Amino acid sequence: MLTPDMLKLDDVTKTYRVGALGGKAVTAVDRVSFDVRAGEVVSLIGESGSGKSTIGRMVLGLTPVTSGSITVAGAPVRPGRAYYRSVQGVFQDPFSCYNPVFKADRVFRLIKETYHPGVPEDEWAERVRAAVRDVRLNPGEVLGKYPHQLSGGQLQRLLIARALLLDLKLLVADEITSMLDASTRVDVLNLLADLKTRGLAVLYVTHDLALGTYLAERTVVLWRGTVVERGPTEQVFGDPLHPYTRRLLAAVPRLHAPWEDAPEVRSCPYHDVGGTGGLAEATPGHFVACARLSDCRGDVP
Repeated sequence: MLTPDMLKLDDVTKTYRVGALGGKAVTAVDRVSFDVRAGEVVSLIGESGSGKSTIGRMVLGLTPVTSGSITVAGAPVRPGRAYYRSVQGVFQDPFSCYNPVFKADRVFRLIKETYHPGVPEDEWAERVRAAVRDVRLNPGEVLGKYPHQLSGGQLQRLLIARALLLDLKLLVADEITSMLDASTRVDVLNLLADLKTRGLAVLYVTHDLALGTYLAERTVVLWRGTVVERGPTEQVFGDPLHPYTRRLLAAVPRLHAPWEDAPEVRSCPYHDVGGTGGLAEATPGHFVACARLSDCRGDVP
């Protein structure tokens, strides 16, 4: 049975040792907490270097957590065959996920050999065709083709079909539309929206505010590895409280409108609601960090 919180991050920090002999430390992710429920898409938004992909890699067990905890369906992340049966990732560059020497549908053969070795060939072939149809592709047009014979959008959807052949509960979609053209981008987003109606939890990592708004019920905004605002998407983007969120929205090009600076924040919502650490709940479900993260000492600006 799926738990309400399919994915939960609690005070997660990731620190890298750098420099000669690892004498210095760089914090890529700093005390991040949020959750993703079954049947929900949550957008993780921020500029390059904000820690988005690092969080995705920690959820997938590709990078260890320095401190804090990550759980999926109530269990800690334990990379391995059992874990990847229910947790999968789809990444930015679909072409790098295929060996050009082999046909693209070899990715399905690897799933069978690893997770379903006892399934008869005829039954497996029908499962593959059904999964391909589920991602809105025609099996006759994509199966048996080499990667260079398929578009980026087709390759990306085949990777999602591959994940559907498992007992998938959580999908980490890391910038999966950034290399696709506009029309294909919408097709992939609509596919993710369809998957969530089946109970799949999706963590959608992106720097594109428009796409995040289009898809997600809730949004988490990252800045320098720290969550500065999170909540229902319509509140985060309709009534942004943190200066960084406002700057992100102000940077979005608008047709027939001049560039404008983000509105100035004269008071800190964090202090207005009496926050004492982490994030403060400004309105129900809408959390915001201090507007002066770098120099805040708890006093009212």
